[in-house]
Amino acid sequence: MAAAHLPGSEAPPAPHGLPGHLVGFVEALRRRGIAVGPSETVDAGRVMTVLDLLDREALREGLACTLLRRSTHRPTFDALFDLWFPPAIGRRESTDPQVSIPRTPTGEVDFEALRDLIAELLSDESPEALEASEMLVSAIVEELGQYASSKGPSFSAYQALRDVSPDTLLTKILEGLLGNSTREERDDAAYESEVARRTAAQRIADFRAMVERETRRRTAEQLGRERVEKYGVPKLAEEVDFLRASDAELVALRRSVMPLARLLASRLAARRRRARAGAIDLRRTLRKSMSTGGVPIDLVNRKPRPARPELVVLCDVSGSVAGFSHFTLLLVHALREQFSRVRVFAFIDTADEVTHYFAAGSDLGESMSRMLKEAELITYDGHSDYGHALGSFADNHAHALTSRSSLLILGDGRTNYRNPNLEVLEHLVSVARHAHWLNPEPKGQWGSGDSAARVYSEVVTMHECRSAQQLATVVASLLPV
Repeated sequence: MAAAHLPGSEAPPAPHGLPGHLVGFVEALRRRGIAVGPSETVDAGRVMTVLDLLDREALREGLACTLLRRSTHRPTFDALFDLWFPPAIGRRESTDPQVSIPRTPTGEVDFEALRDLIAELLSDESPEALEASEMLVSAIVEELGQYASSKGPSFSAYQALRDVSPDTLLTKILEGLLGNSTREERDDAAYESEVARRTAAQRIADFRAMVERETRRRTAEQLGRERVEKYGVPKLAEEVDFLRASDAELVALRRSVMPLARLLASRLAARRRRARAGAIDLRRTLRKSMSTGGVPIDLVNRKPRPARPELVVLCDVSGSVAGFSHFTLLLVHALREQFSRVRVFAFIDTADEVTHYFAAGSDLGESMSRMLKEAELITYDGHSDYGHALGSFADNHAHALTSRSSLLILGDGRTNYRNPNLEVLEHLVSVARHAHWLNPEPKGQWGSGDSAARVYSEVVTMHECRSAQQLATVVASLLPV
């Protein structure tokens, strides 16, 4: 198999050769929010001098080891790597007729035969089958994914996969996988079948990812890398919008909880070190300066009195904001040692204490599931009712809030046009030492439709927390010193 280039499709050379190309790649990582310093860039350059640059996977892993600090940044890194270090330029053609697109006698694409070919390749684990799959994907994107746009030929992964329908290949791939197993491997039929089913599903997902990568590569050649970076590269986990996150993105967010908690804890430790001496006590300093004729030679500091306040969390766990509340509760749980006591109250239309579900050492995913199943959160029709939730909290759990407590409310403030019960919120805010509301909706949508966020923000300080990055910034400012 060999890659062929279209006339005029050669990529323009980097102005400063390979070092300039590496610097451009690092700048692309920085534009996407991945922090890469000069020392990491120098290390990456040194790594490239000892790697085989024709081995893309070795180059990918070498650069990832030197440039990345968090595993959750890997999907963004991989997408940018594919743009800056593509496997080929222009159309790729294969000399092997077995991986070309099958056709009918009239010259049209034979989709049934194409599906059989894809299933056969995905059932094979050999490196040759993987290489053949990549070449076939290139042919599919070239022929089925190309369309005419105002700026010339462009490519679409959706269009390339629309008639292929790879999700319908699960049964055929299963047959190929189970047919290749040995007698010993088939002893436990149920186990073998489940393993094969998951393997087949993963290979279909990998095939889709291959089509998307090839589409990005060809589109970048037409429109430029910088443009594709803006819409074709996945966001960092901490930048994903809570309310628009997919299941896979929410999983990545949960994996980032502990690194984020460690970062916030280190920031808190630095703040406490700076505050260890305490602020200058101006009154005592001036009194002590009487012995030097009023010249304040010896400064007197106030004795710092670090205290860990109590934290009371009141969170909406309805479907619209469940992902945001789940992630924030995970973060609060990871930071619980920064507070003398943490009490958690969840609600949809009625507040109920769920602190016992989040005991130290408990599995947080299981705790969330148990909370939603067992806690008495729904008493009416299951729609968010902030006014009734605030009222039930004040009636049944008012003792949880004291002058030493910090009140943290999580939710979008959408009341389904019901009474927002501002009087109760004003009372709760007046009792608490600090009160803050974290809202996952964009600030521009506060007050729109059934949102009472605008009126609530007049009573309590409300912060926009659409992503983990914003949430970390807000929580860091709210942590006790």
